[in-house]
Amino acid sequence: MEKSEYLTEEGLKKLIKEVEHLETVERSRISQQISEARDKGDLSENAEYDAAKAAQELIEMRIARIKEKISHARVIDSSQVDRSKVSILSTVHIKNITKGIIHIYTLVPESEADLSAGRISIKTPIAQGLLGKKIGETSNIRLPNGNKIVLEILKIH
Repeated sequence: MEKSEYLTEEGLKKLIKEVEHLETVERSRISQQISEARDKGDLSENAEYDAAKAAQELIEMRIARIKEKISHARVIDSSQVDRSKVSILSTVHIKNITKGIIHIYTLVPESEADLSAGRISIKTPIAQGLLGKKIGETSNIRLPNGNKIVLEILKIH
């Protein structure tokens, strides 16, 4: 059974660019390293050759994984997202009721998460606790460390 991989258009373009780079630049670089190592003689005791072959395997596995992800990609159309409640691609302003701290997060597919940019995975406990909530609603969330937090939805856009 195929598993869909939800991505933004930006995320899909990033994956396509990465696989193109791996196939054109990295493959050539590794092939050159293998060729140079092979020219040095006995392959049975050639550490450079072994390292280059291992690097080649890693690149090929990475290419295969990315292509698999692309083949199952479903692009999320942000214009079709319901802005009245929290859902994927929503940017939410939330207040931690306990600490009085306000956070702004955008809920994104797991592969596009970047906490430093305020983009959290839809699969995180916080995102899961916010999904479907509307402005003014609160959510009681149990974190992986066992702590509980209460978050209030201030704004959705």
